[in-house]
Amino acid sequence: MNYRRLYIENSLVFITIGTDKRHPILLQNGDLLYESLFSVLKIYKFRLIAYCILPEHIHVIIKPKNIYDYPKIIKSFKYSFTKNVGLVNPTYVKIWQSRYWEHTIRDENDLKTHLDYIHYNPVKHGLVNNVNHWQYSSFHKFVKQGLYENDWGSAKDIENIKELNFE
Repeated sequence: MNYRRLYIENSLVFITIGTDKRHPILLQNGDLLYESLFSVLKIYKFRLIAYCILPEHIHVIIKPKNIYDYPKIIKSFKYSFTKNVGLVNPTYVKIWQSRYWEHTIRDENDLKTHLDYIHYNPVKHGLVNNVNHWQYSSFHKFVKQGLYENDWGSAKDIENIKELNFE
């Protein structure tokens, strides 16, 4: 099967990157994740729209300046993080799954759906009971911008989210 990516200029891209065998190493290396992300920003121009870091996978929505760069952005990020973690803990041999999930955001409704999914993910995985209790996501930034209420993720909101699966 030939997999073909969809490249639409000026698009946002939702990406899920998982660790190899779902090893839960990301939160304990959060500083290295951010350091790796910012090192990639120096090479490739993109905006980080939203994110959520979980123990064994991350979700991001990015807007690359050049849409054809997002596979390079992911490869560079994975390489940088692997190198940085290897310096701290050489016992990690393989950190990332070789593939990742990506989806080109097509419209405002699609963006809202993916933002909801990203921000609700820690609750979905049983890491916290309330979205606003998770510190490793862009949710609080969105609350400050007035795009979410601080108590978002109620039973009513959950009905719209719980059937989504982008992992």
